[in-house]
Amino acid sequence: MENDGLKTRGLGKLVGVVVGMFVFGFLLVPLYDIVCEVTGFNGKTSGAYQTSSQIDVDDSRFVTVQFLTNRNADMPWEFRPKVRSMKVKPGQINETEFFVRNKTGSTMVGKAIPSVTPFKAADYLHKTECFCFESQELRNGEELDMPLRFIVDRDIPSDVGRLTLSYTLYDITENTQVAFR
Repeated sequence: MENDGLKTRGLGKLVGVVVGMFVFGFLLVPLYDIVCEVTGFNGKTSGAYQTSSQIDVDDSRFVTVQFLTNRNADMPWEFRPKVRSMKVKPGQINETEFFVRNKTGSTMVGKAIPSVTPFKAADYLHKTECFCFESQELRNGEELDMPLRFIVDRDIPSDVGRLTLSYTLYDITENTQVAFR
């Protein structure tokens, strides 16, 4: 009888641990996003940046912005920057494009996630228009030139002469309604 009480308590603790692990796993991504936002860790960039009509360009220096693209292992699309790097003046609005092609035989949806290195430069790269703000739906064989407009803040530290804007493209087809059409 006493043994049954121990088993029940042990089972209750085990179920509690499993539920706790599930909740922790579920909350891990939002918690990570909060930590990245607060600390600037991992080069996460903020959303759309609003520019004023008066832009103050720093003509005294240039910053080199490199563009890199990666695809998640499950993403069969072709994805690349139209230009690999640009020399820009801090405070100036800049434009470039990224090319994407769906090489599969079906409609898919992709989502690009940006990252900036060095990490301390993430707060100084502002995107005013970016394909990364929305998911991209492409039919089989469809290709697209996706625009990026950005500003390197004129307050970027003087020891940052080069930064890298990297995008990783993920297949999110199963998470969208396109999977049910």
